[in-house]
Amino acid sequence: MNSRNRIALNSIVYKEINRFMRIWVQTLVPPAITMTLYFIIFGSLIGSRVGKMGGYDYMEFIVPGLIMMSVITNSYSNVASSFFSAKFQRFIEEMLVAPIPNSIIIWGFVAGGMARGLLVGAIVTVVSFFFAHIQIQHPLVVVVTVLLTSLLFSLGGLLNAIFAKSFDDISIVPTFILTPLTYLGGVFYSISLLPGFWQGLSHINPILYMVNAFRYGFLGTADIALWQAFTVLTVMIVAMYGLALYLIKNGVGLRN
Repeated sequence: MNSRNRIALNSIVYKEINRFMRIWVQTLVPPAITMTLYFIIFGSLIGSRVGKMGGYDYMEFIVPGLIMMSVITNSYSNVASSFFSAKFQRFIEEMLVAPIPNSIIIWGFVAGGMARGLLVGAIVTVVSFFFAHIQIQHPLVVVVTVLLTSLLFSLGGLLNAIFAKSFDDISIVPTFILTPLTYLGGVFYSISLLPGFWQGLSHINPILYMVNAFRYGFLGTADIALWQAFTVLTVMIVAMYGLALYLIKNGVGLRN
């Protein structure tokens, strides 16, 4: 990467991080409060009645899923709102005519989304230590999984923003697709509890693979083979990046 592209990338990343850090009370605190309520309600209150899940205390079982849920939501929403704002205010056009590759624009926004997602994930992880005894069995798996997942949903947020025609369109995918898939992705339960048909149907849900890979890193056990999870993540990242690059290169959806 030459110095011009490096400066451009650093500038976009700095802008994106500064954007959500300036309003940290709105971007970082609410997810921490929401996840704390999940820990209290589902872990402390309901978890004591549920008992063991997959051989672990229910609280220990759901912690990886709740952390992953916060990473997914914040990585996605940060890029979706930021890139659409760039479209709406029309300064994305200034980036497109600048002498920098389209890939730099993509990675700049995506890096900002990843920064927010990972920071919120770290905050939720710290909060979880107050409610459960957390032991990480495979640290490398945890790191790789959370990085790939944050990257994937940052790209997803970018694609959402590219196709969105109004601010209302930004909320459609998270509300009607992302949230249901997250709750049905094994965050609160093991798919081994489901009947055979529903277990098979659950394998269509890509979030199931991410949550289980992350859970394997924490607990050393999962419902999905690790290689399957990483294969799904890699294929989806490559496909989404290729699509984003194609759309931006051809100016699809960049004018409201």
